[in-house]
Amino acid sequence: MAINRAQLVKELEPGLNALFGLEYDRYENEHAEIFDSENSDRAFEEEVMLSGFAQAPVKGEGAAVTYDTAQETYTSRYSHETVALAFALTEEAIEDNLYDSLSARYTKALARSMASTKQVKAANVLNNGFNSSFPGGDGKELFATDHPTLTGGDGSNEPSTAADLNETSLENAMIDIAALTDERGIKINVQARKLIVPPQLQFVAERVLKTPGRVGTSDNDLNAMRSMGMLPDGYVVNHYLTDTDAFFIKTDAPNGMKHFVRSPMATGMEGDFETGNVRYKARERYSFGFSDWRGMYGSPGA
Repeated sequence: MAINRAQLVKELEPGLNALFGLEYDRYENEHAEIFDSENSDRAFEEEVMLSGFAQAPVKGEGAAVTYDTAQETYTSRYSHETVALAFALTEEAIEDNLYDSLSARYTKALARSMASTKQVKAANVLNNGFNSSFPGGDGKELFATDHPTLTGGDGSNEPSTAADLNETSLENAMIDIAALTDERGIKINVQARKLIVPPQLQFVAERVLKTPGRVGTSDNDLNAMRSMGMLPDGYVVNHYLTDTDAFFIKTDAPNGMKHFVRSPMATGMEGDFETGNVRYKARERYSFGFSDWRGMYGSPGA
C-alpha cells in the first residue's frame, strides 16, 4: 500500500516544527564483533571440517613408517536468505510536494529496519546456541559439553555447570578454552579474544575486566584477568542478545563464526506507470552461522 495524502496531512500544516519517529539512530554492524565476513557467489556455502592427524608414533629401526589419513568429519552449510522491504508514495502526494520532504525520512526508516533485521538474525546464532533444535554440522547445538570427536571423547565449549558472569566463571572459561583439542585429541593453541555480553551485563564486565584489584574484595590481590592480559579485545555489548545473564567469549580459532554476503545492500527507485506511485526498495542477501564450534564459548547463566 502506498503512503497517501491523508496519511501525510500534518506535513501540509503551516508552522509544523518537526516530523519525528523516522530518524532514530540505529545499532549497526554489531554482528562484525562476532562474525568474520566473506563473500559468496552461490546459493549456499558449505565448509568441511578435516580431522588432521593423530599423534606421531615412534618408528622402530628398520620398520616401515606409519601412514595416517585426514578425514572429513562434518559439513556446515550456510543457506543465504533474501531480506527486502519497500515503501511507495502516491502520485498525489508527490504532486503536493511531499516527496522531497519525506523521501529522505522514510529512506532512513527503511535503512533502520533493514539493519535491525540483520542484527537480529546475527544475534540469533548466539541466542539459539544452547538449543538442540538448532544443530551445527556435527549434529550438536553451538554450545555443548559433548561435541563428538574422532577419538570418542567429547569436546566442550560450555561450562559443565551453568554460571553467571563473575570472576570465577570467567577464569574457568579461560581454563576450558586453553584445554581445547582438535578432532584427534591433540591440544591446540586457541586464545580467548573478546567477551560479548547483553546490556544487562555491561557493568559486571567493566568491573571484572578493568578494575586493578579483585572485584568485591578488600584484599590487595591483583585482578588476574587484567594483569595477565586475558581477553585482549576487551568486551562488547550486543543489544540483540535475548538472555539477560548469558555471556559469550569469541576465540581466535579459524573458521568459527561466519557471515556470508551473497548480495550486498542495494536500493532502487522506480515509478509505476498505471498508478503514478513512486516505489523505493532495499534488498540484501546473506547468511550467518558457524563452522568450527571452537570459535565461540558460551554460558547460559545460572
